[in-house]
Amino acid sequence: MSDLQKLLPLQKRLLARLSHEVSSCRRCDLCKERTQPVLGEGPPDAALMFVGEGPGEDEDRSGIPFVGRAGRLLDKILEAAQIDRRGVYITNVVKCRPPKNRTPMVEETMVCQRFLEAQIAVVNPRIIVCLGNTPMKWFLGTSEGITKLRGQWFSWKGIDVMPMFHPSYLLRNESRKKNSPKALTWRDILEVRRRLGELKVGGRHD
Repeated sequence: MSDLQKLLPLQKRLLARLSHEVSSCRRCDLCKERTQPVLGEGPPDAALMFVGEGPGEDEDRSGIPFVGRAGRLLDKILEAAQIDRRGVYITNVVKCRPPKNRTPMVEETMVCQRFLEAQIAVVNPRIIVCLGNTPMKWFLGTSEGITKLRGQWFSWKGIDVMPMFHPSYLLRNESRKKNSPKALTWRDILEVRRRLGELKVGGRHD
């Protein structure tokens, strides 16, 4: 058994403890209307992590990230790029659904950042994909928009980070023409796959 395999039980226990902490969190008003919090889903040793903004209605009901329309589109994108979702850890910046699926406020992301930082520390991914403006600004501390920075590689604490359009944005922009959001996203996910191939991890640590 490798050292990494020996770490798996510990990582699972730490994520379970985080899930318990999130379920009892009352540090901001998002807890008042939630059905349940949504910590994340995926292998505790995933090499690739996707970070979105916050749970939507379907996620709030199921407790699983990215299972609504945007999640189903993300599944299709991953499948087309031959990236197995089961090998990807998926989470959001905030763990409770903002009212009417609005963008999380800065104060809410600050309250939740301890959970996201802990998830990243436990999973220790090699690549993080930021889905949309909220996670991109959290990781990069920038005032630039996703349209300008998507598809580029950045570094956050030694981890490769790429911003991509959020799938919900793609649902509002159906065109597949050259340089459309969908066409650019396809280019971006292929670049993510290429980088994974360079790391020779196939979605998990080797």
